[in-house]
This record gives sequence, C-alpha cells and structure tokens, in this order.
Amino acid sequence: MTGRVTLLVGTTKGAFLLEAGEERADWHLRGPFCANWPINHMLGDPESGALWAAGGGEFPGAGVWRSQDGGESWQLSKLANGKFDEFLAADPDFAAQIGMEPSPPAPYTGQVDALWSLGRAGDTLYAGAKPATLYASRDGGESWAPVEGLTNHPSRESWQPGGAGLTLHTIVTVPDAPEKMWLGISAAGVFATEDGGESWDRRNRRSNAPSGEAHVHADGTMHDPGGEVGHCVHNMVRAGGSGDLLYQQNHEGVFRSSDGGRSWDEITAGLPSSFGFPVAVHPRDPQTLWVLPLSGDMGRFPPDNRAAVWKSTDGGESWSAKGEGLPAKNCFFTVLRQSMAVDRGEQVGLYFGTNSGSVFASRDEGESWDEIARHLPTVLCVEVMEQAA
Repeated sequence: MTGRVTLLVGTTKGAFLLEAGEERADWHLRGPFCANWPINHMLGDPESGALWAAGGGEFPGAGVWRSQDGGESWQLSKLANGKFDEFLAADPDFAAQIGMEPSPPAPYTGQVDALWSLGRAGDTLYAGAKPATLYASRDGGESWAPVEGLTNHPSRESWQPGGAGLTLHTIVTVPDAPEKMWLGISAAGVFATEDGGESWDRRNRRSNAPSGEAHVHADGTMHDPGGEVGHCVHNMVRAGGSGDLLYQQNHEGVFRSSDGGRSWDEITAGLPSSFGFPVAVHPRDPQTLWVLPLSGDMGRFPPDNRAAVWKSTDGGESWSAKGEGLPAKNCFFTVLRQSMAVDRGEQVGLYFGTNSGSVFASRDEGESWDEIARHLPTVLCVEVMEQAA
C-alpha cells in the first residue's frame, strides 16, 4: 500500500467518505453526499477516482449518483421517479417555494423501487435493483438498460422475496474475465453467467448433505436442506487468483463453493450462529475469510451480546473469534450484508459498519479493532478504494 485509502460508506441518509493515508490512521470524514438519499451500495475506480452510489426508495425514486472529482460534486442518473416528483408536479407553487422542480420522466418508473448493488466488469457498470432486475451501463453510469437474459430467466415466476423484498443485492465479477459474473438474489439464490449476461444458470445445489437430511445448527435452528442451499442469500464473495472459489453467507449458514457455485459445501460448524449478513475474503489468500455472526431472526445482534468477527485461515474448516477492541458486552448492533470490506495492504485492513452508526477498522487482518467513526446514520455499505500517492 503506497497511497491513501478511502472507505465508501453508504447510509440511510446519504453517502460518506472516510479517508486516511497509507498508515490507515487519522481518518477524516466527508459528507453526507447524494442529497441525503438512502445509499445501499457504493463503488469506486482507483485509477480515475470516479465514484458511484446506488440507492433510493419510494419517496426519492431510484438511481445511481456519480462523481468524477472525488466526491466534490455529484450527478444523478435516475432510473425511476418517486413520490416526491409526484408532489412537486401536483403542486407547482410548493415546488417554486422550495426552489425545486420534478425530475424529468425516468425510464423505468413503476418497474424499480430502489437500487441495491453495484458491480463493474471491464467497461460495463452493473446495478442490481428491487424488484430483482440487473441493469447495465456502458457510459460510466449515465444511462442504463436491463440485462434481458436475467429478466427473462425461465424460473423468474418462482422467485420469492426475502425480508426486504425481492432484491438483487450482490454482484460478483472477475477482473480479468468480464464475461463471468455471479448474482445474489433474496430469496431466489445464486445466479451465474459465463457469457456476459446472455444466459444465466441458477446455482443453489448443496453438495455435502443428502437430500432431506435435517440437522441442527449451533444456534439451535434446524435446516432441512432438500438438496439445495437456502435461497435467501445474504452476501457472496469470490476469492482472488485462478479458479472460481466462492464464499457465501446465507440466511441458513456459511457455504463454500470450489466450482463457481455449481455445488456448495456448508462450513458453518464452529460458528456460534448460522445467521449473519456479510462475508469477506483475503485478497491474496483464498483460505482466509471473515464473517460476523448474528443471533438470527429473533434479534439480529451478536450472540451473547458480545461483538466479534470470526476468522478462518483454512477455508472455513475452523473458526476463531476476534473481538479485541470491539464491544465485549451489551452489544446489540447489526452489521448488514454490504457493510464489510477489505483493503490490499501488506497486512490486510478489514472494515465494517453498523446500524448504530459506527465504523470499525482492523489494520492486522481482523486480530484487533478500532472505532474510526461513530454517530453516523445506519450504515448500509462499506467499500474500499485505494489510490496511489
């Protein structure tokens, strides 16, 4: 690491940037940006410094904000109008009083509620929506079009919503193979393409439990696999290097796939809970990964009310809790699906944000932690952008 690190933090009240030098200390906060929109996910290009922030909702509409100057100014590409546009159009006097006017008609109004994820493959930018739709932009995020191969998938009528609705929340790409991509959709499962989105495979097969063999997790929940991983994917990452090693945090456990999602092995054993949202993998060591278990649907806070990130250095065969510097008691925060990320330092930095408005950082691969921001709005995502000095 020879330059500065910027954490891209999306919240319920806009986007923030947390910036530090190569020592990853003395963090400086900027924001909020993006007109205080709910920002579900962010992405940055370290070469150009371009930033993208996706989000929205029923009131503002849905869209992608983009900045070409490190966050100093932002432009919005709106995919769908919201109720605020309706209010402004219906009451011109009110619009004039507040100095605003309704946005021009957006192309997918009535089809998109919000945007939940961003991904980049080659020169193409992707955005995942609610309801589950994949959009692509080939002009840096200015204009968008649906990826029809997924929209027309033959299983689409059977897709069921998760707790937050039918959301396409995870986009996994391969830097040197832009034709390959994996998506996480709650609650329809994992979808993969190897032809740039022309066709998609649904990849939810469970490999290491016979169909119909029910078993009990450490947190007391029972899972009857039925031959498949649970369709409520929470997050998914690809390990670096050759091959297609994937890790998945599911509503029903943590899983590993060594064949690009064609089959999944459960690696939950040793964790205090089968439930959690984020998963992160070391950028150079495909056997090192981190998860943050939560107590499940009855609370969604750390087991025993004690915060800890759980680390594995053998691909999930064993796990150990890492809690130094984290709240050791009376901890009731939640860490959401896009709210954990890693940098590429010699000793990898690990970061996560909470629904109580804190961001925690580790400079030693998760062994110890410092709180680097607090009192932010609910954190919905944390991503890392590293730039040369």
